[in-house]
Amino acid sequence: MEALIRMESVVKVYFIGGQEFQALRGVSLTVEPGEYVAIMGPSGSGKSTMMNILGCLDKPTSGRYWLDGVEVSTLDDDQLAVLRNQKIGFVFQSFNLLPRTSALENVELALLYAGVRQQERRRRAIEALEQVGLGDRLQHRPNELSGGQQQRVAIARALVNHPRLVLADEPTGALDSQSSEEILALFQTMNDAGHTVVMVTHEPDVAQHAKRIIRFQDGHIVQDHLNEQRRAAPAAALGGARHALD
Repeated sequence: MEALIRMESVVKVYFIGGQEFQALRGVSLTVEPGEYVAIMGPSGSGKSTMMNILGCLDKPTSGRYWLDGVEVSTLDDDQLAVLRNQKIGFVFQSFNLLPRTSALENVELALLYAGVRQQERRRRAIEALEQVGLGDRLQHRPNELSGGQQQRVAIARALVNHPRLVLADEPTGALDSQSSEEILALFQTMNDAGHTVVMVTHEPDVAQHAKRIIRFQDGHIVQDHLNEQRRAAPAAALGGARHALD
């Protein structure tokens, strides 16, 4: 089976105030379909730059990156936008929902950009929201939803295009502990259903939900190991999330 993510000797250089800063220093990485990976590291370690490159939001200065067999490094901005829409679902710490737009319309937007017709957009968006347990909140705007519910809308939006890869950037950073556990249970259920999940987090407890943990420091991968001590999500939250995604 072909790797979903393959990087070879990726370097990313920024120029800040006339000074050169190497955010990534020759990173090589492979992620297989169906993996659940946590990327950790202190501020300035390169993990956020790595996430931007994985998500086709930025390109390497040098080195090569393949996503689902496509060499990303050679694509122009328009081609990158198409690849992002077809292959990647994003979940952010700040949710990134349109504030004056309903949950249903927020999820539909991802399909609008993909050129899906209105009736099909509506059907698929409703289905995605029902899968994350928000079938009774379709017309609620973000300010009428809790933080955990807003993140569920964001997850529905990420999944509605059936992406090969789900990228989550500090997905529990703005949530209380109970909502965090519920969201992490949803990620576990997504992974159990076959989605590849790559999550950036600075929280060790959150990283313990992943099956593989990669640690960055000074632009290098300094540790990459399977998580033998992975905690199970609390049974009640996990069961609820599984019920929601059935």
